[in-house]
Amino acid sequence: MVPFADAREFAELAALGEQRGWDGVFTWESLFGVHAWVTLGAAAMTTSRIRLGTLLTPVSRHRPWDLASMMGTVDRLSGGRVVMCAGLGALHPGWTRFEPDEGRRLRAEKLDEGLAVLSGLLADEELTFDGRHFSVGPTGQGGPPGPPPPAQRPHPPIWLVGAFRRGRTRQPSLERAARWDGLLVSVVGDEPLEPGAAVDLETYGRVVRTVRGMREDAGLPWDGYDVVVEADSSGEFVQLEGTPADWQEAGATWWVESWWSVPPGPHGLAEVRRRIEAGPPAGPSGS
Repeated sequence: MVPFADAREFAELAALGEQRGWDGVFTWESLFGVHAWVTLGAAAMTTSRIRLGTLLTPVSRHRPWDLASMMGTVDRLSGGRVVMCAGLGALHPGWTRFEPDEGRRLRAEKLDEGLAVLSGLLADEELTFDGRHFSVGPTGQGGPPGPPPPAQRPHPPIWLVGAFRRGRTRQPSLERAARWDGLLVSVVGDEPLEPGAAVDLETYGRVVRTVRGMREDAGLPWDGYDVVVEADSSGEFVQLEGTPADWQEAGATWWVESWWSVPPGPHGLAEVRRRIEAGPPAGPSGS
């Protein structure tokens, strides 16, 4: 997870990561800043294997057809290497100085509707959608033709933040994550975990088992479903117990190094480059 870089720098770091054996490189979305999907498009042109993703995309603030256009374009450009992690987004001054907080419930409604429209458009099928927040269609009737379908069918993988709420019987955020292609676990009580706080292995495994049960109940396969853990092997940002092998045993399929403690600027960029050059942390097989 590259915390700060312009599009050219990110593309160079992505190429370096590919050379050093990393499996994926991720950026984040801002309302005013370096455009995430343009950045991923630049990286698509300097790489051939590494997966390219967002961590994360606040779907509720996008028009879903715009997001589908960006996501599909980069997936075709990269030959099918895009993955998107989606969620409600974390409110902060960089967001609220441009757009007011609509409230968690409304953002959740827009997230669900936006994902439905986005996936329908990328599936390259005629789509009619009449929701509370978005309406589409019918597509395919008149007007200019739509874009070609993405390289990954029916659409690139979509990972969802799944917020496990302690003491709650129903877990709507986990239910949402179970319907899509992957899970990024977040554990909340009365207040969300502070940045840099870590979920313990036991709770993580319990959340993964819960989501697996939800998928099984819905008749959805578990094979191919991604489970993500955010970590920082330097111990500066997210400090986790155990090794990557322990987290794999708990159900994780992706270990994403998130280096948010690295400051912006040339010195921080040099440190990110140094960490990428060092290669990924040792996994269960020692590589």
